[in-house]
Amino acid sequence: MLYRLLFPLADQFQAFNLFRYITFRSGGAVVTALLISFVFGRPIIAWLRSHQTNGQPIRLDGPQGHLVRKKGTPTMGGFLILLALTVATLLWADLSNPYVWIVLLVTVGFGLIGFFDDYRKLTSNSHRGLSGRTKIVLEIGVGALACIALRRVAPAPLADMLAVPFFKNVLIDLGGLFVPFAILVIVGASNAVNLTDGLDGLAIVPAMIAAGCFALIAYLVGNAIFANYLQLHHIPGAGELTVFCGAMVGASLGFLWFNAPPAMVFMGDTGSLSIGGALGTISVVTKHELVLAIIGGLFVLEAVSVIVQVASFKITGRRVFRMAPLHHHFEQKGWEEPTIVIRFWIIASILAIAGLATLKLR
Repeated sequence: MLYRLLFPLADQFQAFNLFRYITFRSGGAVVTALLISFVFGRPIIAWLRSHQTNGQPIRLDGPQGHLVRKKGTPTMGGFLILLALTVATLLWADLSNPYVWIVLLVTVGFGLIGFFDDYRKLTSNSHRGLSGRTKIVLEIGVGALACIALRRVAPAPLADMLAVPFFKNVLIDLGGLFVPFAILVIVGASNAVNLTDGLDGLAIVPAMIAAGCFALIAYLVGNAIFANYLQLHHIPGAGELTVFCGAMVGASLGFLWFNAPPAMVFMGDTGSLSIGGALGTISVVTKHELVLAIIGGLFVLEAVSVIVQVASFKITGRRVFRMAPLHHHFEQKGWEEPTIVIRFWIIASILAIAGLATLKLR
């Protein structure tokens, strides 16, 4: 919004010329989202606490320590993330860019699905919210709308293509399978982040790291000069998503202030589903879907641990892990929560560096 309002006045006020630069507006989005989080964080948490008598329902079959340490902590803190992220994006992004609106559609849409899931848990005083089938159907619906829109606005030669990291000229033409594949990426990323959100601060920092990485990727693929130099596939207009990613970084930092151990609030499905969906959609826009699996490798590990656990139990009657997702396995082994969280942050950072390396190793 500020771009459309102030940049046309650059001839009269030279300082407004700064709004032409994506890097400047991305920095503005980071700061704005962070300030919104700090200003509205405590009032929102207080309001959530006043309307949630017992806080987020804790699984009885989960780690027993959670029943003591986390009882009474309010959930739906993802609303703070969505508020900061959405307002900062609307203020600093070029709102004539279709990619911005598509990513916002997915973010808010998945956030609403998460909200109804959290609300169902609170009203039923149970850790079970919407049925898994209902959630997946709703997520696929939102993802399908986004993917069809992306297919229409993406540059024709790349619309149905899958880029392979480490190979500069390898493109796989998915044809009619592009939309199902893209939906799988978006829904899979959303639920992977959701599964990771089980300890204080565990999911938000890797999500922030991934957002920072995709801010760089979006900027590079959206810039014809840099894309050509790095032998990336140029996506005109994708650079504007750098502003969105900047807003996500700021919103994540602000939320971490309140989610740091011991957490004052949990993001709930309201936050985790929306963050994952946003990252998945950005990876589809930038043609870095496979790189997302590297940068977001921690989320992949958490999701795979659940799949392996369920499959093993159904086939053999035995469990591979003491408990799934993976972070609960280490809790059951006696690791302290801060130890698990910080070590997982380190793993997320290493994987992010590996993912960024694909930009040059071709």
